[in-house]
Amino acid sequence: MAIPLRHFVLALAFLVAGIVGATAMTVETLPGLADIASVHALLLGWVGVTIMGAMTQFVPVWSGVTIHSRRLAVTQLWLVVVGLVAFVPILLVGDLAWLPLAAAALLAGIWLFVYNVGRTLLRARPLEFTERHFAVALVCFAAVAPLGFLLAVDFTTPLLEGVPFARGEVVLAHATLALYGAVIGTIIGALVQLGQMFAQYDLTALDDRLLAVEQPLFPAAIVALSVGRGLGIEPLARVGGVALLAALLAVAVVVARILGGSTADRSPMTDRYWVVVASLVAWSVVAFPAWWSDPLGYAGLFGHPDATNLLVFGVFAFVVVGSLYHIVPFIIWLEEYSDRLGFEQVPMIDDLYDDRLERADLALTLVGVAAMVATPLADLPGIALTAGGAVATVGFCLFVANMLLTIRRHSPDGLVGVFTTLEDGESGEESEPGPDVDIGAEGSAGSGSEPEAGP
Repeated sequence: MAIPLRHFVLALAFLVAGIVGATAMTVETLPGLADIASVHALLLGWVGVTIMGAMTQFVPVWSGVTIHSRRLAVTQLWLVVVGLVAFVPILLVGDLAWLPLAAAALLAGIWLFVYNVGRTLLRARPLEFTERHFAVALVCFAAVAPLGFLLAVDFTTPLLEGVPFARGEVVLAHATLALYGAVIGTIIGALVQLGQMFAQYDLTALDDRLLAVEQPLFPAAIVALSVGRGLGIEPLARVGGVALLAALLAVAVVVARILGGSTADRSPMTDRYWVVVASLVAWSVVAFPAWWSDPLGYAGLFGHPDATNLLVFGVFAFVVVGSLYHIVPFIIWLEEYSDRLGFEQVPMIDDLYDDRLERADLALTLVGVAAMVATPLADLPGIALTAGGAVATVGFCLFVANMLLTIRRHSPDGLVGVFTTLEDGESGEESEPGPDVDIGAEGSAGSGSEPEAGP
């Protein structure tokens, strides 16, 4: 359990760096390729590393198999972190000669992650809904990494001269696979599964029909949109974009029905998942005309030209924050308190983090992100974007503080232990089965009852 925690803690550092940098850019121009640096700190450093840690933890639990190798899981993390720690400053300084070396570390780390989790998923066949989306996301991660490496090398060595596609088309394909295949694919798979757990909701026949339409539509849309953009085939990219938006709207309807039919009490997760549903629907609506009229335009990379914050913060950020409010306390509860259950009074999972900080960070991030989203869409003064970014930054920093305090207060060795604990099975061989405990909210009560067994 220390391995995913390492991923999450380091990802939080990239969140702080990325959001502070993004807010600073609304005030003044930063040196070098600051916009690319900020995007990679947020999307690869925060969201990507969080996904790597979450898959490493949850694929074995959901699939009922052990992770292929714990040592590879540790190695993948440090390769990506070291690569990013070099990649981002190089972009800021503007001395791009060393960029391919940093990109090579990122490529190696991401491919190790794909291999390790992919080998784990291969033992879980036949795949169910969440596993299928994770498999699609892994394929996209595997394709994103070499394209990114190619683009990094091309900064100093013009590899793309004389080839049938331009650098801009490679950028579009790379970003499309990253945003909509790797990140959105993971989000869809996790959101439906975790939403049911947190809401204590059973899917209905209508939900099943909507998801049955989405499952083949989503991967086909990713292929069409990324290939169409990469090869400059406008009709193919347009069809892929429309199909992707249709698939996402189907998922949004299902998740809204899950949250609306909840039989559980309010939680930090369900509150934020409502924001995700609203943001996903709004983003799909504004992205449709942009992708229909110009599916190959760089301005539509994040959907509508003015909807970048809606996608990155309204969808991606609130999914990650909401999920981590359960995942981080659950890992600590499982390690520190699960074996005491039935012998002494133990806290609930939701008792481990600070409720006041959670409510404060929700309010601040909602207000801040709302201002960031509304400023370009409603053509508000630039000060609104700066103020919104500052408020959101404070909110996200409160979230980070809450997570770190939770680890410090309840983990046996605190934050230091997250990086020093050596688990059995880190030798590179297949690890022994871990604790067979459900990741849902049912096992979180400290009433003395055993947690629900099985994945």
